[in-house]
Amino acid sequence: MTAIIRKHSNHRMSQLVVHGGTAWLAGQIAMENRGQSITKQTEEILSAIDRLLEEAGSDKTRILSATVWLSDINDFTEFNTVWDAWVPQGHVPARACVEAKLVAPDFNVEVAVVAAVNE
Repeated sequence: MTAIIRKHSNHRMSQLVVHGGTAWLAGQIAMENRGQSITKQTEEILSAIDRLLEEAGSDKTRILSATVWLSDINDFTEFNTVWDAWVPQGHVPARACVEAKLVAPDFNVEVAVVAAVNE
């Protein structure tokens, strides 16, 4: 049986779970840039995703799917400007993007990804 690896865990959740060649990341929010622009928050989140994927033995070229929650769908274009510069051409994942009420009003965006792990 393949081990399940859980990292950066607390009593409620793990930031990273790896099992069977796949890595699941919890929804990432911008703790350092909370209350800042959608651009700053998105940049922080994508950097966190890069770090977690590296820790899992993966990278952004191996992302299978992404789920994006925006507190205001009017930020869609600004979010996509940062996203499009980050995601490598030819490696775009399946993606969903919806407007949602986030955990606190000073968070504008949350992103969760699932990625294949390098074997």
